[in-house]
Amino acid sequence: MSDAYLGIDLGGTKMEAVLTDSMMRPLLRRRIPTEAEGGYEHIAGRIAGLVSMMSKESGVPLPRVIGIGTPGRYEPVSGRIRNSNTLSLNGRDLKCDLEKLLGRDVVIENDANCFALAESMLGAGREIVRERGGTAFGMILGTGVGGGIVCGGRMLHGAHGIAGEWGHNELLPDGEPCYCGKRGCVETVISGPALERYYCSLTGSSRTLREIAGMADRDEAAEATLGRLTVQFSRALGPVLNILDPDCCIIGGGVGAIGRLYSQETVALIERYLFSARLMIPLLKPQLGDSAGVFGAALLTVKH
Repeated sequence: MSDAYLGIDLGGTKMEAVLTDSMMRPLLRRRIPTEAEGGYEHIAGRIAGLVSMMSKESGVPLPRVIGIGTPGRYEPVSGRIRNSNTLSLNGRDLKCDLEKLLGRDVVIENDANCFALAESMLGAGREIVRERGGTAFGMILGTGVGGGIVCGGRMLHGAHGIAGEWGHNELLPDGEPCYCGKRGCVETVISGPALERYYCSLTGSSRTLREIAGMADRDEAAEATLGRLTVQFSRALGPVLNILDPDCCIIGGGVGAIGRLYSQETVALIERYLFSARLMIPLLKPQLGDSAGVFGAALLTVKH
């Protein structure tokens, strides 16, 4: 089955695998808990178990190359995972260890890159990127904040492997400390947990972001929280657009589901930070849901 592709989306709470045909149509999909609290070796074992499950249930030989999307960045030079919020992965050579464990070649990419690739080639940006050769900036706004750049169907990595990484740019000087070691990162301001913390700081009450978004029309603190989101999102995104000037932006993750991000109000806020003064490109909602990462991981193996 040489025209099949296998991708795995490794998340902090769950991991998902998909086996596709040559047209990226799913043949088999399975999802299991990551059990990250068990540590690095346990996570690697869970991946091996998932691959074994896919082999048994599909009934066919799996491809010789497996694509894996991970939180954090894989540094090819050092062979290490960096800046992962699944902390046990940091400093480990996941690629090498999995290749030994699985007996197959492994291609590793950041989960935000996998999201950007899948949505650009198969989802919301398909017409702009795949069919017209444009550039997409795909961003994840969820538990963390990350991004990836796809140009003409090709993922951009950069000299340090961090192309598109905007979540750890400084947004608020002397702001909250971030796990990356800096303070005031974009992730500490407009990620889902950061917005929930902000609401709690105003009210003393803990709410999920979905609850907060649903209360904005009748709760001043909820409205203030969404206002913080749109203002700080615009401040964070404007400089990225000035440098990259993509043909579209695709906004994924739980925070990305908040409709106000796509409003004319937010567009006007973004325009305050643009050199061009007008935002001429679309802000797109993703079309692949929470499956973007796993299909992006499978796409990593197409040319291998």
